[in-house]
Amino acid sequence: MRIATATLAAVAALMAAGSALAAAQVTDVDYIKASRCRGIAISAAADTADLDAWLKAASKSRTMTVMDKAAVAEDAGRREAKTTNAERKARLATELSGPCQAFKG
Repeated sequence: MRIATATLAAVAALMAAGSALAAAQVTDVDYIKASRCRGIAISAAADTADLDAWLKAASKSRTMTVMDKAAVAEDAGRREAKTTNAERKARLATELSGPCQAFKG
């Protein structure tokens, strides 16, 4: 019985370490891209709850330089999404429904 308990505890510890490792594998570039996606989503009046949660979890290990670049990328995404150019709006909608989906889960 003690062996089963010890094995279960070891498996739980490995699972926790694995999820922490997965969170640590988020690159600075991914974080900046996700911030841009958030800017586009805000301008498109899309739901940003999933993106906000992803960014919050990924922000814990970011330097101030990366955080500043992410803020610039978010602002750029907002400004770009406010365009009246139909072709650009279509490209941004494709970006929001395509690559940006990777940052929602």
